[in-house]
Amino acid sequence: MRRSEVLAEESVVCLQKALVDLRAIWELIGIPEDQRLQRTEVVHKHIKDLLDRMIAEEESLKERLIRSIAICQKELGTLCAELHVEPFREEGEITILQLEKDLRTQVELMRKQKKERKQELKLLQEQDQELCEILCMPHYDIDSTPVPSIEDLNQFRKHVATLRETKECRREQFVDIKRQIILCMEELEHTPDTSFERDVVCEDEDAFCLSLENIATLQKLLRQLEMRKSQNEAVCEGLRAQIQELWDRLQIPERERDTVAMAMTGSKAKVRKALQLEVDRLEELKRQNMKKVIEVIRMELTQYWDRCFYSQEQRHAFAPYYAEDYTENLLHLHDAEVVRLKNYYEAHKELFEGVQKWEESWRLFLDFERKASDPSRFTNRGGNLLKEEKQRAKLQKTLPKLEEELKAQIDLWEQAQSKTFVVNGQKFLDYVAEQWEMHRLEKERAKQERQLKNKKQTETEMLYGSAPRTPKRRGLTPSTPGKVRKLNTTAMSNATVNSSIRPVFGGTIYRSPLSRLPPSGSKPASSTCSGKKTPGAVRHGPNKENLELNGSFLSAGTLKSFQI
Repeated sequence: MRRSEVLAEESVVCLQKALVDLRAIWELIGIPEDQRLQRTEVVHKHIKDLLDRMIAEEESLKERLIRSIAICQKELGTLCAELHVEPFREEGEITILQLEKDLRTQVELMRKQKKERKQELKLLQEQDQELCEILCMPHYDIDSTPVPSIEDLNQFRKHVATLRETKECRREQFVDIKRQIILCMEELEHTPDTSFERDVVCEDEDAFCLSLENIATLQKLLRQLEMRKSQNEAVCEGLRAQIQELWDRLQIPERERDTVAMAMTGSKAKVRKALQLEVDRLEELKRQNMKKVIEVIRMELTQYWDRCFYSQEQRHAFAPYYAEDYTENLLHLHDAEVVRLKNYYEAHKELFEGVQKWEESWRLFLDFERKASDPSRFTNRGGNLLKEEKQRAKLQKTLPKLEEELKAQIDLWEQAQSKTFVVNGQKFLDYVAEQWEMHRLEKERAKQERQLKNKKQTETEMLYGSAPRTPKRRGLTPSTPGKVRKLNTTAMSNATVNSSIRPVFGGTIYRSPLSRLPPSGSKPASSTCSGKKTPGAVRHGPNKENLELNGSFLSAGTLKSFQI
């Protein structure tokens, strides 16, 4: 049983007890029956009125709850539609009071959500308006519904975040471009003369409209200023190069150059003006020293002729080089020729450097060839002979390879230029072939001279006897006894002794009693002890293996050059 029901039964019992108590009092007092009836009716009326009022009040409460439920349901439906959420539904059987409470709570929650969304929408619209005004962009178009949906708000937030990023990016771009513009204006000593330039340089950065059009105009202004700056720098560099060239031609002292150079760095307007004044001063000085300047230019011209491998015919083709009438016109002709040759050399620098590399390698190869035919190279210490042989062998391999590479480059050059590439008046390959042929002929001539010299010396010694001479001991250190005995045995078995090594063996040199002719222009060879050439000596030269003497090696070919 519910407690309310228990209370109701207790109320009935209490009412009955009260009536019993009233009747007892009335009985005790002695109130007549008719008055008792009246009093009982009064009690009944009071109790009934009280209960009726209470019932009416509760009925009124029920009606209010029902009306509140209806109102809340209607408002809740509207709010759900505005907020784009599912309608509210109660689950299970609930009382009117609980339903009204739940509906009222839900309505309050929906109202709060609606208020928050509208406040956020207003804030986002304000931010969007501010950003769009700065970026000069159209406002965000959102649905005209009173309350935005969560999806609409999310899209609006993303849009505003994108605008912020765009603003920061453009602001950084603007600040960077503004800094460069200010630097260029300072370098050019330029004062802002348009309203846009003044807005960029002088106005507050936050007040500048960061539209794409303004950014593009900024970039255009920066390009114009940079172009002017580059042109100014190019002019200043040209003036510096002209000054340096005039300094070299006029042979201006270094002290005077340093004094002028310190005040002419940069490319500002005042520096450009100072450079131009220095050029004018040097030009006037050049006109006063025309002959000296032309001679310096001729030296420079000769250097470019050498770099471009000009032949004598090509050099003689420039007649002003040999003129002696030192005039302004002659100077201009030389200047023009130097500029032409300089451009020609720079345009084909790689090819000329390749030919120069071949020339240097060829000279080095010829130097090694001359050293290879020099008998004194065997007295060198420290492994120089081995190094030279390795370098010579390497050059013999790299020279043909370099020639092939140059041939391929020259073929491409001749196809592009539609003319023949010449070195010292010849085709490069003809020039190379001529150098190799001259080298071969030189080797043949040297070989023939050696053969003729040996032949004449042999005939002289056979006719008049050998010519004794004291051999040089420098560079020969005492050998060990074993080596001495071995060499003595070999020398005696071949019936001849090389005059360059006989002193080491302790042999005695005798002067021939016969008169002898003066030696030829070549260095005389040493003779045998008997003054006659034995057959063993002839066999000994070309067939003898390398002899080791005091740490040096004598090849068979070298030993032959010392024998008769």
